[in-house]
Amino acid sequence: MLSRLDSALSPSRLALTDDSEKHRGHGGYNPAGESHFTLQIESASFAGKSRVERQRMVYRALGELMHERVHALSIRATAPGEE
Repeated sequence: MLSRLDSALSPSRLALTDDSEKHRGHGGYNPAGESHFTLQIESASFAGKSRVERQRMVYRALGELMHERVHALSIRATAPGEE
């Protein structure tokens, strides 16, 4: 996931946390792990884009992983200089 995001969005900051274990027993939980994630990403590519546009850019970068591996992804996408 990190390499796809890096390649597609050239982030200046990128943090991906696997939260899967926190969801044990919940829908979409995969005992193999890597099903629930929190993403914090900062990229100049997000400048002037809405929150929905930014999320779509992330989904495009991750491609089929969003259907095959990822059950839930919490995204905080910002442009440089934004809080």
